[in-house]
Amino acid sequence: MKNSLNQPKFNAKRLLSIIITVVLIVAVTTVPAFATETDPLTVIDNLSDFIFSLIRAIGLILLAFGILQVGLSFKSHDPSQKANGMLTLVGGIIITFTEEILTLITG
Repeated sequence: MKNSLNQPKFNAKRLLSIIITVVLIVAVTTVPAFATETDPLTVIDNLSDFIFSLIRAIGLILLAFGILQVGLSFKSHDPSQKANGMLTLVGGIIITFTEEILTLITG
């Protein structure tokens, strides 16, 4: 039976059946994760290498963009663009060599 706004009435049995269905689907489709015999530190080292390679790629992109900005600033004789290009260039160098900087700091 519908009310005056043409909206169906609240049905507790339907809501309960939907919740039970969702719980059963989650329970049935659960896949166990089998651990391997590898050392957990190896996994962390691999993740660290991946993250540092990703940071290095971003640094190289910034480095190339900084070189482009500096080159265009010399062509247009714009001092503010030269400053921005130099800051981008230095930032790209620092980001590119983040891993080496961190190893120098930590020892």
